[in-house]
Amino acid sequence: MKIVFFGSGGIGGYFGARLAAAGEDVHFIARGRHLAAMKSNGLRVNSPLGDVHLETPQATDDPAQCGPADLVVVGVKLYDTEAAAVAIKPLVGPETTVVSFQNGVHAGQVFSDAFGRDKVIGGSSSIATQIQEPGVILHTGTMASMAFGEWDGEESARVVAFLDACKGAGINATISDDINEVIWSKFIFLSSFSGVTCRFRQSIGPIREDAEKLAIYHQALEETFAVAIAKGVNLKTDLVEKRMAFTEGLPVEMYASMYHDLVNGRRLELPWLSGAVVDLGRQLGIETPAHLDFTDALEPFVEGQT
Repeated sequence: MKIVFFGSGGIGGYFGARLAAAGEDVHFIARGRHLAAMKSNGLRVNSPLGDVHLETPQATDDPAQCGPADLVVVGVKLYDTEAAAVAIKPLVGPETTVVSFQNGVHAGQVFSDAFGRDKVIGGSSSIATQIQEPGVILHTGTMASMAFGEWDGEESARVVAFLDACKGAGINATISDDINEVIWSKFIFLSSFSGVTCRFRQSIGPIREDAEKLAIYHQALEETFAVAIAKGVNLKTDLVEKRMAFTEGLPVEMYASMYHDLVNGRRLELPWLSGAVVDLGRQLGIETPAHLDFTDALEPFVEGQT
């Protein structure tokens, strides 16, 4: 299976390396120092689930060099989504499938608008990774899973083929019969978790110990849940409480990935996370004060100021 990872950071680098090590025909689209390191020293994954070292990964900054793929996996930051839809055009042939494992809830529509709904499937991942240094992906913890599926829930040949590739690489992957639910369930958690850890510049441990901050986090979950229900997403009524229970089990030192961007002066995905909750809430007539506070407090840092 020819798989091109457009974006070779935490998600693309980790899952792509696993698939390549298992013998899949994997190509990486990367740039800058990360690409240079991959070309000179290979791609390395440091993980509690087992390290991987690809000595000579197929890596480039030019998608046209790869040619049409069976599957294009998009893993760039949310602010690069529209640019990615343009950049991956050389990768998309008559039989190509596009899947996004980005955060947020708008990428599926962007790629469907660009290539047609029939060429796009939905995806979501749960993993804590970051580029430790150029050419090196650091995986923290043991959570590393993927879910993907057709928008109508059909167990099609293409999602089964991708599942087989993932299983062959030892990746914990599942086919979802309601991928929109999976994407929104993650968004409810991530929009709130990223907002609260960045707003207070604390890991989840101290936030859990502070009743006021924990209540704000709970309120943020409720707000995104209300937006999702108003959008017609099929969610279980106890989802917020399950997310609270999940949060209780997180390591005390855990932050959202957006926190690392914040403290390192990089651009933030805030407009597509808490900002999206606020915007959708306004459209649907739902109050979102917690996410509005996150957005207002963090807005000065969105473009990467420190």
